[in-house]
Amino acid sequence: MHCIPRIVFLHSYPFWQFTIDIQAKRWQGSVGRSEIQKFVGGLYGQKAKNGVFITTGTFAKDAGQYVLTIDPKVVLIDGSILVNLMIDYNMGVSTADTYDIKKIDSDFFIEE
Repeated sequence: MHCIPRIVFLHSYPFWQFTIDIQAKRWQGSVGRSEIQKFVGGLYGQKAKNGVFITTGTFAKDAGQYVLTIDPKVVLIDGSILVNLMIDYNMGVSTADTYDIKKIDSDFFIEE
C-alpha cells in the first residue's frame, strides 16, 4: 500500500463553506470497512462533512455498505472508476491511435 497524504479542500461561498477531505491510496486488492472507518474518523476530526476515498484497487462490499449508513458523505472511487475519470478528463493518459468511422454517402448513388 502506498498512501498519498490527506488533502483537505476548504471552499467558501458568501453564505456557507464546506470542507472536503480526500485520501488516495495505491492498494492491491480490496479496501475494507476498517480503512474507511479510519478515514471517517479523520473527517470528524477535521469537522468535514464530505470525503472522497480513492484507491487503485477495489472496495469490499462492507465498505460500500458502510458509507451508505453514515452522516459524513463519503464517495468511494475504485481503480475502475478512476481509470474512466482519467480517460474522460484526459488526465494521465495519451492517445495511442485514432480510427476513422465511415458511413455510406447515399447522395453518391443518386442519379441526376
